Amino acid sequence: MNTKLATMTDADRDQLLQAAGLRLTRQRQALAAILFDGTHKHLSAEQIHTATRKKHISISLATVYNTLHQFTKAGLLREINIDSAHVYFDTNTEQHHHFFHEDVGTLMDIPASSVDITRLPKPPQGMEIGRVDVILRVRSSS
Repeated sequence: MNTKLATMTDADRDQLLQAAGLRLTRQRQALAAILFDGTHKHLSAEQIHTATRKKHISISLATVYNTLHQFTKAGLLREINIDSAHVYFDTNTEQHHHFFHEDVGTLMDIPASSVDITRLPKPPQGMEIGRVDVILRVRSSS
């Protein structure tokens, strides 16, 4: 899906939202324009809210959070929880992992093929593993 985002128009983004079962609203369209512009990004709700304000779009932070969770539930985003102070929304929904730069609070993608997980525990009865997220915390070595 994300490889198609590089050439997305407003109409393409509208179609993406509708295909995900989301009704078109001004707020969803505005957030989709910020998120799905052709580059993979890892943004917090606060960063997205700031981007809307810079574009003179009036959306409350609560609406940003609600919309991001709707996009995540619809499969358009991945929520990456580093800790209670660092939650990011990732536009790359394909399987991959992350470096978290502790000094500056940013994420960088790691291709799934770069991580070799040789053994996982068996999930509890009646459950299955949905995905494995590896987050490597890095910091400046100086």
